[in-house]
Amino acid sequence: MMSCCSKAICDGCDYADQMRETGGKRQSKCPFCRHPTPKSQEEAERIQKKRIEVNDPVAMRLMGFERQEKEDYDGAFAYFTKATALGDVGAHFHLSRMYHEGKGVEMNEKKVWHHLEEAAIKGHPKARHNLGCLEAGNGRADRAVKHWI
Repeated sequence: MMSCCSKAICDGCDYADQMRETGGKRQSKCPFCRHPTPKSQEEAERIQKKRIEVNDPVAMRLMGFERQEKEDYDGAFAYFTKATALGDVGAHFHLSRMYHEGKGVEMNEKKVWHHLEEAAIKGHPKARHNLGCLEAGNGRADRAVKHWI
């Protein structure tokens, strides 16, 4: 994940970009926006905060994930909720997990289904898998298989 523009890059493209930079002795830059990569963790965090201030849903989801890792579930819930309101698919998936596990929120099966369906409809692969598992657990193997295919 690039802190400057909140874009994700595949490993192959990242490797190709690194080879281009090291082969030409060029400064490391984001392959998307060509902004120089942060030189320190503090600079990356400052950039992420800027991205959050301009309502970047990916930056909000990442901050929510960081809060969740630190067991600040209220903060994670707030960031995930903001990100879902801005249309972030991954945040829907993370909210479904919070409702399923009851971390920071009360367990709520209806909300698990809602957030998994929202994420699955928009193409989140893990959400489709988990939705298939829920369908299979409810005895609807025909619907489960459709999510797994």
